[in-house]
Amino acid sequence: MINQHITGKNQIVAKDKNKNNNRKYLIENISQKVFMISASISVISLLLIIGFVFYKGLTPFLFKGYSFVDFLTGTDWLPNSNKFGVAPMIVASIMATIGSLIIGVPIGIFTAVFLAEIAPKPVQKIVSPAVELLAGIPSVLYGLFGLAFIVPNIQKLLNLPKGQSLLAVILVLSIMMLPTIISVSQTAIKAVPKAYKEGSLALGASKIETIFKVILPAAKSGILAAVVLGIGRAIGETMAVILVAGNSPVIPSSIVDSVRPLTTNIALEMGYAYGTHQEMLFATGVVLFMFILILNLVLRRITNKGDQ
Repeated sequence: MINQHITGKNQIVAKDKNKNNNRKYLIENISQKVFMISASISVISLLLIIGFVFYKGLTPFLFKGYSFVDFLTGTDWLPNSNKFGVAPMIVASIMATIGSLIIGVPIGIFTAVFLAEIAPKPVQKIVSPAVELLAGIPSVLYGLFGLAFIVPNIQKLLNLPKGQSLLAVILVLSIMMLPTIISVSQTAIKAVPKAYKEGSLALGASKIETIFKVILPAAKSGILAAVVLGIGRAIGETMAVILVAGNSPVIPSSIVDSVRPLTTNIALEMGYAYGTHQEMLFATGVVLFMFILILNLVLRRITNKGDQ
């Protein structure tokens, strides 16, 4: 009787374990499917966006006889005259991006170094929240600041009839990319093992030498990632640029000329465009997408070479 009782208990315990195991496997399977669906939604969304933009943007060149080369090299953007050339917008986007990188990247990296390695904690408690707040400001407010402060000062200091210019775009974009570059670079610098720093200091290097010869090279991949994100912010910005660019579709001959970048061209005219005009604006989006893709590939190759 005792043995039968023990056997019965063992069977009950075994059944409970099986039920628990079955529940665990069921929950695990459901979780895996939920994760897979989430990942699939992200990929499918990207493919849909790319497919739709490329379909609409390439339609004039595949089915209506327009030349893609003429579209890229043309200097006249006159939709009413059926002339669509985006060379001025491409030049403006490239110059604005390069100019903002020249100003924003050094300031962002130096600020990240200051916060991660030099600044005392009381200063960090003030500067770090300020950087985070800067990242949360809507882009249109950056544009309003540029329109109300940067543009009038450029006009006064340089004695220009109009302050809305490529220079104003560069300054606004430089400020806008700072939070991204600072936060990502700071994270990369803090991720460098302390042994690197301690070893350098033990060998007699100064703190500044350690930062520039040991810490920054070790954090190079993260810093380049910050630069890539900064480039994406500069190229893709629209609202702030519209307010300070002047929006003239001509190739700038100097840094104080009015310009119209690619994103601005799309935003200004998409609301009322139709037919071929609308398709050419989608083609402008294709150029913008390819521009960002090429920059990312180039910077990724540079990063991979640096890691070897």
